[in-house]
Amino acid sequence: MVREYRSEILERTLRTLHAAVPGVIASVIVNIDGLLVAAYPPGNDDNFTENPTSSPQVAAMAATLIGLAERTLGRLAQGELQRLLMEGEDGVMIVYPAGRAALAVLIERDVKMGMVLYAASRARNDVMKILGS
Repeated sequence: MVREYRSEILERTLRTLHAAVPGVIASVIVNIDGLLVAAYPPGNDDNFTENPTSSPQVAAMAATLIGLAERTLGRLAQGELQRLLMEGEDGVMIVYPAGRAALAVLIERDVKMGMVLYAASRARNDVMKILGS
């Protein structure tokens, strides 16, 4: 029986997200401490141009953003964080909390947002199942 590691299953989940929605540039799963768990496309430790989100700095920032958003919503009594959406001139980043991890998805500016939100939400649910959150 072939044993598959969680990191391989998580990377396959990210690959499925990319296949489902054209316009997804990169995606990562980070733990709440800001450490990179999985990335697609896989990054190179020396060159982050292939997947800019796979850098350790982006992983740490995504975890920090989730923490700040959760605390802010808690302070404002607005319930649990569903997702964090950041729009820039050239693209959009969506960060979903996933238990003790977070899923960050970088997408092109002109992608149909409904498709991305649906696919990313499903990927987040898969991540939570895989990590046992």
